[in-house]
Amino acid sequence: MTNDATSSKAQDQPLLVTGGAGFIGSHLVEAFLAQGHPVVVLDDLSTGDAKRLPKEVRLERGDLRDAALPELLREERIHAVFHLAAQIDVRKSMADPLFDAEVNILGTIRLAQAAAAERVSQIVFSSTGGAIYGDPDGFAADENHPTRPYSAYGIAKLAGEKYLDALCSEAGVKVTCLRYSNVYGPRQDGRGEAGVIGIWMNRLLGGEEAVIYGDGLQSRDFIHVADVVAANRAAFESGKSGIFNIGAGVETTINELYRLVAESCGVSRPARYLPGKPGEQRRSVLDVSKAARELGLVEHVPLAGGLNATALWFRGHRAFQGL
Repeated sequence: MTNDATSSKAQDQPLLVTGGAGFIGSHLVEAFLAQGHPVVVLDDLSTGDAKRLPKEVRLERGDLRDAALPELLREERIHAVFHLAAQIDVRKSMADPLFDAEVNILGTIRLAQAAAAERVSQIVFSSTGGAIYGDPDGFAADENHPTRPYSAYGIAKLAGEKYLDALCSEAGVKVTCLRYSNVYGPRQDGRGEAGVIGIWMNRLLGGEEAVIYGDGLQSRDFIHVADVVAANRAAFESGKSGIFNIGAGVETTINELYRLVAESCGVSRPARYLPGKPGEQRRSVLDVSKAARELGLVEHVPLAGGLNATALWFRGHRAFQGL
């Protein structure tokens, strides 16, 4: 197929990105625009920022729970939906599980119903790996690992997967669930409770101390946002449905992560340790062999290099973010 033919095909496939003004969503929007797809963003801007979006993107400001979703899908002739809008804070999900369920379960149900009614081609759902599996049996959790979510957030994401499958598959809508590990990179919010790398970089570059909850021996699998964008594109371009783990497949302790983050920020200040928080598991690392085999995702941004690039971005954008 020629480049002209590919571009022409893209013009016939408008895409909707929920949560598209957020950290991951804005990167995904840029990637699809670069391919020539018309992109519509639905975001209530509670955590997203319209400044992250190119001017040619239509921003529909609204909440999944009350937005006129069928009308939006119909009017914009949406071909596929990338569902990233969510309450993403594990700790907040435990403190206020009702709010978490309203956003992450009820919002997803409404989107699923609208997508089924309007017969969109595919929904690519941003789910979670570690928070769904709990501590892995053996070294890493694959897609067939038992689901043992420790937090309300993990429970809600698992429910979202199930609702999408139940409500969309019978209508012929492909459902692709991408279970992310811990995502980091440029544009990560350094002000909230979600995304420890962004929070640490913001504090360290501002001359403040960073906090580790627990003993720091808990571990996670960290994946750069560029790899997450590549996974979403591969899921869409392949048209594959099903569940895929999206991570680096590398286990890193929080103590080691802090060492690398501090080094990338050029500081030697030690972290302050506080008691662990409820709803957080001990270990999390994903088996990503299925995504490598079926989606061609075989290369990942190395953690040290990705952290250096992220710290460089934070140095130049802290004032822009109001940090």
